[in-house]
Amino acid sequence: APRRAQDGLNLSADRANSILDHRHRFTISLVYDEPFFRNSSFFLRNTLGGWEIAPVYTYQSGQWVTPQSAIDANLNGDNAGDRVIFNPAGTSGVGTGVTPLCNATVVTCPTSVADAHTTPAGVVGYLATNPNAQYIQAGYGALANVGRSTLQLDPTNDVDLTALKRFNITERFKIELRGSASNLFNHAQYIGGFLNDVGAIGFTGTERNMLLPQNGAFNTPSAVFSSNPRQLTLSLKIFF
Repeated sequence: APRRAQDGLNLSADRANSILDHRHRFTISLVYDEPFFRNSSFFLRNTLGGWEIAPVYTYQSGQWVTPQSAIDANLNGDNAGDRVIFNPAGTSGVGTGVTPLCNATVVTCPTSVADAHTTPAGVVGYLATNPNAQYIQAGYGALANVGRSTLQLDPTNDVDLTALKRFNITERFKIELRGSASNLFNHAQYIGGFLNDVGAIGFTGTERNMLLPQNGAFNTPSAVFSSNPRQLTLSLKIFF
């Protein structure tokens, strides 16, 4: 999500859902402390008893992101927040780049948007490479009509599990062995963050490709984000 507005003189065009707006979230957490064999023999108490299981299920609606043209479409000297053109008749979620069009007096018409910026004389418009796309890159001087935060990433649909085993060696000396699994079923979740952390992802620059209609990775989170694979953690506690 661009930190700056695409036009500082038209802030109303940037009214939108916050990037933090996860409108729906459902979490259920259970803890089962196995109650049996607590007063049994040393062997039964330390083999069949002393178990605890704690599963957690979380569903959260996806994060909002902003399709961008990655060029200074509105010619204000800043390309950070310039957005794209929306085609209401286009195929949902599909993006495309554009090719410059020139008037008949131009001998050599630019073949790319970048060239149209360096040699703008004679460029009168832009042709969508895929006319059936819903999101179209806005060329230099084109009027972008897409609002901020209009594309939603996939939701979080995650199951975590913690299991522990307690061993009573003596009345005072105890051992607790704990195992935790984040994303227990290794369900691929390409989201703009982490499953169990609010920290920022390491930004490499490639993540923005998913927001550019002219890029092959447009609206393809799996091309730029981690699948958040299963992570296992083992820990040992000693009580004395």
